[in-house]
Amino acid sequence: MESKTKNKKTRAQIEAMAQRAFAGLGLAPGEAAITELKDGWFNAAYDIRLANGRSVILKIAPPKTAEVMAYEKNLMATEVAAMRLVQQNPAIPVPEIYFFDNAHDLCDADYFFMEKINGDNLEHVKASLPEATQAAIDQHIGAIIREINTFPGTYFGYDGNPDLRAATWKEAFITIVEAVLADAARKNVQFDFGYEELRAAVHKHAPALAEITAPCLVHWDAWNPNFFVKDGRITGIIDFERALWAEPLMEAQFRPLNGPGITNSMRGYGKTSFTFAEEQRCHLYSLHLALVMHVECFYRNYDTDDIFNFSRQYIADTMAWLQAN
Repeated sequence: MESKTKNKKTRAQIEAMAQRAFAGLGLAPGEAAITELKDGWFNAAYDIRLANGRSVILKIAPPKTAEVMAYEKNLMATEVAAMRLVQQNPAIPVPEIYFFDNAHDLCDADYFFMEKINGDNLEHVKASLPEATQAAIDQHIGAIIREINTFPGTYFGYDGNPDLRAATWKEAFITIVEAVLADAARKNVQFDFGYEELRAAVHKHAPALAEITAPCLVHWDAWNPNFFVKDGRITGIIDFERALWAEPLMEAQFRPLNGPGITNSMRGYGKTSFTFAEEQRCHLYSLHLALVMHVECFYRNYDTDDIFNFSRQYIADTMAWLQAN
Protein backbone atom coordinates (compact mmCIF):
# COMPACT_ATOMS: atom_id res chain seq x y z
CA MET A 1 0.00 0.00 0.00
CA GLU A 2 1.37 3.39 -1.01
CA SER A 3 0.63 6.32 1.29
CA LYS A 4 1.94 9.88 1.43
CA THR A 5 2.92 9.37 5.07
CA LYS A 6 5.60 6.84 4.15
CA ASN A 7 8.93 8.54 4.79
CA LYS A 8 11.30 6.73 2.43
CA LYS A 9 15.06 7.28 2.67
CA THR A 10 18.12 6.89 0.45
CA ARG A 11 20.83 4.30 0.95
CA ALA A 12 23.23 6.96 2.21
CA GLN A 13 20.74 8.09 4.85
CA ILE A 14 20.02 4.55 5.98
CA GLU A 15 23.76 3.83 6.09
CA ALA A 16 24.28 6.73 8.51
CA MET A 17 21.32 5.62 10.64
CA ALA A 18 22.67 2.07 10.85
CA GLN A 19 26.16 3.26 11.79
CA ARG A 20 24.73 5.31 14.66
CA ALA A 21 22.60 2.43 15.88
CA PHE A 22 25.23 -0.30 15.66
CA ALA A 23 28.47 1.39 16.78
CA GLY A 24 29.78 2.22 13.33
CA LEU A 25 28.60 -0.96 11.61
CA GLY A 26 27.13 -0.05 8.23
CA LEU A 27 25.27 -1.87 5.50
CA ALA A 28 26.29 -4.95 3.58
CA PRO A 29 27.40 -4.28 -0.02
CA GLY A 30 24.94 -4.47 -2.89
CA GLU A 31 21.31 -3.58 -3.46
CA ALA A 32 20.12 -6.58 -1.41
CA ALA A 33 21.20 -4.80 1.77
CA ILE A 34 17.95 -2.78 1.74
CA THR A 35 14.55 -4.27 0.98
CA GLU A 36 11.48 -2.09 1.40
CA LEU A 37 8.62 -3.76 3.29
CA LYS A 38 5.44 -2.60 1.62
CA ASP A 39 2.66 -4.18 3.67
CA GLY A 40 2.27 -1.26 6.09
CA TRP A 41 0.00 1.73 5.50
CA PHE A 42 1.61 4.48 7.57
CA ASN A 43 5.35 4.14 8.30
CA ALA A 44 8.21 3.33 5.97
CA ALA A 45 9.88 0.02 6.84
CA TYR A 46 12.93 -1.82 5.53
CA ASP A 47 14.59 -5.19 5.93
CA ILE A 48 18.25 -4.24 6.45
CA ARG A 49 21.30 -6.45 6.09
CA LEU A 50 24.29 -5.15 8.03
CA ALA A 51 27.92 -5.49 7.02
CA ASN A 52 28.35 -8.48 9.38
CA GLY A 53 25.51 -10.34 7.65
CA ARG A 54 22.95 -9.76 10.38
CA SER A 55 19.42 -8.80 9.33
CA VAL A 56 17.38 -6.21 11.23
CA ILE A 57 14.23 -4.19 10.61
CA LEU A 58 14.24 -0.39 10.27
CA LYS A 59 11.03 1.55 10.80
CA ILE A 60 10.74 5.28 10.04
CA ALA A 61 7.91 7.56 11.15
CA PRO A 62 6.32 10.16 8.87
CA PRO A 63 8.12 13.52 8.85
CA LYS A 64 6.94 16.07 11.39
CA THR A 65 5.48 18.10 8.54
CA ALA A 66 3.15 15.25 7.54
CA GLU A 67 -0.53 15.90 8.14
CA VAL A 68 -1.84 13.16 10.43
CA MET A 69 -4.95 12.49 12.49
CA ALA A 70 -5.06 13.63 16.12
CA TYR A 71 -4.59 10.17 17.58
CA GLU A 72 -1.56 9.60 15.36
CA LYS A 73 0.65 12.11 17.17
CA ASN A 74 3.94 10.69 18.49
CA LEU A 75 3.05 7.16 17.37
CA MET A 76 6.60 5.88 17.15
CA ALA A 77 7.49 6.85 20.70
CA THR A 78 4.28 5.13 21.80
CA GLU A 79 5.21 2.02 19.84
CA VAL A 80 8.69 1.75 21.31
CA ALA A 81 7.42 2.30 24.86
CA ALA A 82 4.66 -0.30 24.45
CA MET A 83 6.98 -2.91 22.95
CA ARG A 84 9.54 -2.45 25.70
CA LEU A 85 6.77 -2.72 28.28
CA VAL A 86 5.23 -5.96 27.01
CA GLN A 87 8.66 -7.52 26.51
CA GLN A 88 8.59 -8.05 30.26
CA ASN A 89 6.09 -10.87 29.65
CA PRO A 90 7.71 -13.87 27.87
CA ALA A 91 4.29 -15.06 26.68
CA ILE A 92 4.16 -12.04 24.33
CA PRO A 93 6.52 -12.69 21.38
CA VAL A 94 7.48 -9.09 20.69
CA PRO A 95 10.74 -8.28 18.84
CA GLU A 96 13.53 -6.53 20.70
CA ILE A 97 14.05 -2.82 20.08
CA TYR A 98 17.77 -2.36 19.35
CA PHE A 99 17.90 1.42 18.92
CA PHE A 100 15.43 4.32 18.95
CA ASP A 101 16.45 7.77 17.69
CA ASN A 102 14.32 10.91 17.98
CA ALA A 103 17.15 13.45 17.49
CA HIS A 104 16.02 14.29 13.92
CA ASP A 105 19.52 15.15 12.70
CA LEU A 106 20.24 12.11 10.53
CA CYS A 107 16.55 11.65 9.76
CA ASP A 108 13.68 14.14 9.73
CA ALA A 109 11.57 11.86 11.92
CA ASP A 110 11.78 9.26 14.66
CA TYR A 111 13.11 5.84 13.65
CA PHE A 112 14.11 2.60 15.28
CA PHE A 113 15.86 -0.67 14.50
CA MET A 114 14.38 -3.88 15.84
CA GLU A 115 14.85 -7.62 15.77
CA LYS A 116 13.80 -9.43 12.59
CA ILE A 117 11.19 -12.03 13.47
CA ASN A 118 11.75 -15.64 12.46
CA GLY A 119 8.62 -16.68 10.57
CA ASP A 120 6.16 -15.80 7.81
CA ASN A 121 3.65 -12.97 7.81
CA LEU A 122 0.37 -14.58 8.82
CA GLU A 123 -1.60 -12.59 6.25
CA HIS A 124 0.48 -14.14 3.48
CA VAL A 125 0.33 -17.78 4.54
CA LYS A 126 -2.80 -18.36 6.62
CA ALA A 127 -5.01 -19.47 3.74
CA SER A 128 -2.49 -22.16 2.79
CA LEU A 129 -2.38 -23.70 6.27
CA PRO A 130 -4.50 -26.70 7.34
CA GLU A 131 -7.76 -25.75 9.00
CA ALA A 132 -6.69 -27.21 12.35
CA THR A 133 -3.46 -25.20 12.22
CA GLN A 134 -5.39 -22.02 11.43
CA ALA A 135 -7.63 -22.65 14.44
CA ALA A 136 -4.65 -23.25 16.74
CA ILE A 137 -2.94 -20.08 15.52
CA ASP A 138 -6.07 -18.01 16.10
CA GLN A 139 -6.39 -19.39 19.61
CA HIS A 140 -2.73 -18.55 20.25
CA ILE A 141 -3.40 -14.99 19.06
CA GLY A 142 -6.27 -14.69 21.53
CA ALA A 143 -4.02 -15.86 24.35
CA ILE A 144 -1.31 -13.33 23.40
CA ILE A 145 -3.81 -10.46 23.31
CA ARG A 146 -5.10 -11.50 26.74
CA GLU A 147 -1.55 -11.22 28.08
CA ILE A 148 -1.13 -7.75 26.56
CA ASN A 149 -4.31 -6.65 28.30
CA THR A 150 -2.87 -7.58 31.71
CA PHE A 151 -0.72 -4.43 31.80
CA PRO A 152 -2.57 -1.78 33.86
CA GLY A 153 -2.67 1.93 33.12
CA THR A 154 -3.20 5.05 35.19
CA TYR A 155 -5.50 6.88 32.75
CA PHE A 156 -7.66 6.16 29.69
CA GLY A 157 -6.57 7.25 26.22
CA TYR A 158 -3.43 7.78 24.18
CA ASP A 159 0.11 8.02 25.47
CA GLY A 160 1.17 10.22 22.55
CA ASN A 161 -1.58 12.83 22.80
CA PRO A 162 -2.53 14.18 26.26
CA ASP A 163 -5.59 15.86 24.73
CA LEU A 164 -7.06 12.41 24.12
CA ARG A 165 -6.99 11.21 27.72
CA ALA A 166 -9.45 11.22 30.60
CA ALA A 167 -9.97 9.76 34.06
CA THR A 168 -13.02 7.77 32.94
CA TRP A 169 -13.39 5.53 29.90
CA LYS A 170 -16.71 7.08 28.91
CA GLU A 171 -15.18 10.55 28.76
CA ALA A 172 -12.04 9.32 27.01
CA PHE A 173 -13.91 7.36 24.34
CA ILE A 174 -16.26 10.24 23.51
CA THR A 175 -13.24 12.55 23.28
CA ILE A 176 -11.48 10.08 20.96
CA VAL A 177 -14.52 9.82 18.67
CA GLU A 178 -14.90 13.61 18.63
CA ALA A 179 -11.24 13.90 17.58
CA VAL A 180 -11.89 11.59 14.61
CA LEU A 181 -14.91 13.67 13.60
CA ALA A 182 -12.82 16.85 13.91
CA ASP A 183 -10.17 15.25 11.70
CA ALA A 184 -12.95 14.49 9.20
CA ALA A 185 -14.31 18.03 9.29
CA ARG A 186 -10.85 19.44 8.52
CA LYS A 187 -10.91 17.46 5.27
CA ASN A 188 -14.60 18.13 4.61
CA VAL A 189 -15.36 14.41 4.74
CA GLN A 190 -18.97 13.69 3.83
CA PHE A 191 -20.22 10.47 5.44
CA ASP A 192 -23.45 8.72 4.48
CA PHE A 193 -24.64 9.85 7.92
CA GLY A 194 -24.63 13.37 9.30
CA TYR A 195 -22.08 14.25 11.97
CA GLU A 196 -24.84 14.77 14.53
CA GLU A 197 -26.41 11.44 13.56
CA LEU A 198 -23.08 9.71 14.26
CA ARG A 199 -22.74 11.54 17.59
CA ALA A 200 -26.29 10.58 18.56
CA ALA A 201 -25.54 6.89 18.01
CA VAL A 202 -22.47 7.13 20.24
CA HIS A 203 -24.24 9.00 23.03
CA LYS A 204 -27.22 6.62 22.90
CA HIS A 205 -24.98 3.71 23.90
CA ALA A 206 -22.36 5.63 25.91
CA PRO A 207 -23.80 4.63 29.33
CA ALA A 208 -22.43 1.11 28.68
CA LEU A 209 -18.92 2.59 28.76
CA ALA A 210 -19.31 3.47 32.43
CA GLU A 211 -18.88 -0.20 33.37
CA ILE A 212 -15.15 0.11 32.57
CA THR A 213 -13.23 1.54 35.52
CA ALA A 214 -9.69 0.15 35.13
CA PRO A 215 -7.58 1.00 32.04
CA CYS A 216 -5.42 -1.69 30.49
CA LEU A 217 -3.02 -1.77 27.56
CA VAL A 218 -4.81 -2.41 24.26
CA HIS A 219 -2.89 -3.15 21.05
CA TRP A 220 -5.96 -2.22 18.93
CA ASP A 221 -4.26 -3.01 15.59
CA ALA A 222 -3.62 -6.76 16.01
CA TRP A 223 -4.77 -7.98 12.59
CA ASN A 224 -3.23 -10.91 10.70
CA PRO A 225 -0.62 -8.73 8.89
CA ASN A 226 0.87 -7.82 12.27
CA PHE A 227 1.57 -11.42 13.29
CA PHE A 228 4.31 -13.82 12.20
CA VAL A 229 4.01 -17.59 12.31
CA LYS A 230 6.26 -20.64 12.12
CA ASP A 231 5.50 -24.32 12.72
CA GLY A 232 1.91 -23.56 13.65
CA ARG A 233 2.75 -21.02 16.36
CA ILE A 234 2.86 -17.24 16.52
CA THR A 235 6.51 -16.15 16.60
CA GLY A 236 6.00 -12.40 16.68
CA ILE A 237 3.55 -9.53 17.03
CA ILE A 238 4.39 -6.04 15.76
CA ASP A 239 2.90 -2.56 15.17
CA PHE A 240 2.11 -1.34 18.68
CA GLU A 241 2.07 2.32 17.60
CA ARG A 242 -1.70 2.64 17.98
CA ALA A 243 -1.73 1.13 21.44
CA LEU A 244 -3.81 2.95 24.02
CA TRP A 245 -5.12 2.57 27.56
CA ALA A 246 -8.65 1.30 27.19
CA GLU A 247 -10.63 -1.91 27.70
CA PRO A 248 -10.02 -5.36 26.17
CA LEU A 249 -13.15 -5.37 23.99
CA MET A 250 -11.53 -2.64 21.89
CA GLU A 251 -9.08 -5.23 20.52
CA ALA A 252 -9.33 -6.32 16.88
CA GLN A 253 -10.20 -9.85 18.00
CA PHE A 254 -13.64 -8.58 19.03
CA ARG A 255 -14.46 -6.88 15.72
CA PRO A 256 -16.77 -8.72 13.28
CA LEU A 257 -14.08 -8.46 10.58
CA ASN A 258 -12.70 -11.67 12.09
CA GLY A 259 -15.85 -13.57 11.22
CA PRO A 260 -19.38 -13.87 12.60
CA GLY A 261 -20.15 -15.32 15.98
CA ILE A 262 -17.61 -16.77 18.40
CA THR A 263 -14.19 -17.06 16.78
CA ASN A 264 -11.17 -19.15 17.67
CA SER A 265 -9.30 -16.02 18.77
CA MET A 266 -12.12 -15.31 21.24
CA ARG A 267 -11.83 -18.89 22.50
CA GLY A 268 -8.09 -18.43 22.92
CA TYR A 269 -8.72 -15.20 24.78
CA GLY A 270 -11.27 -16.89 27.01
CA LYS A 271 -14.17 -14.61 26.12
CA THR A 272 -17.06 -16.44 24.43
CA SER A 273 -20.20 -14.75 25.78
CA PHE A 274 -21.26 -11.11 25.92
CA THR A 275 -23.76 -9.11 27.91
CA PHE A 276 -25.89 -6.55 26.12
CA ALA A 277 -23.69 -3.75 27.51
CA GLU A 278 -20.64 -5.54 26.12
CA GLU A 279 -22.35 -5.86 22.74
CA GLN A 280 -23.07 -2.14 22.87
CA ARG A 281 -19.41 -1.36 23.52
CA CYS A 282 -18.27 -3.74 20.79
CA HIS A 283 -20.44 -1.92 18.27
CA LEU A 284 -19.25 1.47 19.50
CA TYR A 285 -15.66 0.32 19.00
CA SER A 286 -16.55 -0.99 15.54
CA LEU A 287 -17.98 2.41 14.63
CA HIS A 288 -14.82 4.11 15.89
CA LEU A 289 -12.64 1.78 13.82
CA ALA A 290 -14.79 2.28 10.73
CA LEU A 291 -14.65 6.06 11.10
CA VAL A 292 -10.85 5.99 11.54
CA MET A 293 -10.41 3.81 8.45
CA HIS A 294 -12.62 6.09 6.38
CA VAL A 295 -11.14 9.40 7.51
CA GLU A 296 -7.54 8.24 7.16
CA CYS A 297 -8.14 7.81 3.41
CA PHE A 298 -8.30 11.60 3.17
CA TYR A 299 -4.96 11.96 5.01
CA ARG A 300 -2.99 9.15 3.34
CA ASN A 301 -4.00 9.46 -0.34
CA TYR A 302 -3.96 5.69 -0.82
CA ASP A 303 -3.38 4.39 -4.32
CA THR A 304 -6.59 2.29 -4.25
CA ASP A 305 -10.19 2.83 -3.12
CA ASP A 306 -10.36 -0.47 -1.24
CA ILE A 307 -10.20 0.99 2.27
CA PHE A 308 -12.58 3.82 1.38
CA ASN A 309 -15.23 1.47 0.03
CA PHE A 310 -14.84 -1.10 2.80
CA SER A 311 -15.01 1.47 5.61
CA ARG A 312 -18.05 3.16 4.10
CA GLN A 313 -19.95 -0.13 4.23
CA TYR A 314 -18.59 -0.90 7.70
CA ILE A 315 -19.94 2.43 8.99
CA ALA A 316 -23.35 1.65 7.47
CA ASP A 317 -23.51 -1.85 8.94
CA THR A 318 -22.47 -0.69 12.41
CA MET A 319 -24.79 2.30 12.45
CA ALA A 320 -27.68 -0.01 11.53
CA TRP A 321 -27.13 -1.96 14.76
CA LEU A 322 -26.52 1.11 16.93
CA GLN A 323 -29.68 2.83 15.68
CA ALA A 324 -31.87 -0.28 15.95
CA ASN A 325 -30.83 -1.33 19.47
